[in-house]
Amino acid sequence: MRRGIPLLAGFLFAIGSTAIAATPAPANVRIEHAWIRWLPVNLPAAGYAVIVNDGDAPVRLVGSSSPDYRDVMLMQSRLADQDSTMVKVTHIDAPAHGRASLAPGGYHIMLSGPIRSIKPGDKVPMTLHFASGATLQVDFSVLPANAVGPSTSD
Repeated sequence: MRRGIPLLAGFLFAIGSTAIAATPAPANVRIEHAWIRWLPVNLPAAGYAVIVNDGDAPVRLVGSSSPDYRDVMLMQSRLADQDSTMVKVTHIDAPAHGRASLAPGGYHIMLSGPIRSIKPGDKVPMTLHFASGATLQVDFSVLPANAVGPSTSD
């Protein structure tokens, strides 16, 4: 039984270390104009924002999550031969001293399977996950289906 106690202690230490090791938001990175285009009848919604990187090194967004949606994916809309398609992407890069735009017709965050009723005027909390292990908490404003960006919410 004595061998079980050190193993249990090691297991508990490993669990505690994981919780403590959470990486804070990436330095010199901020999110601007975070919004979601709401669609009726539980159709998938899309999240848009601008990742601003004031740092000396590029940053890579590798995922996103939200307690308000079951499925959250990084996607890219593409237009080829008059046909628009969406493809899942593994990452979105923001260059050093640059920006990465998540905007209609390009990169976006696909949100499906809402956990609660979501409507224009709501805020949806999102956690952005970066390749470094850092995360950034952002509230996305929910705008109506005909919105083209945050400025249309007046």
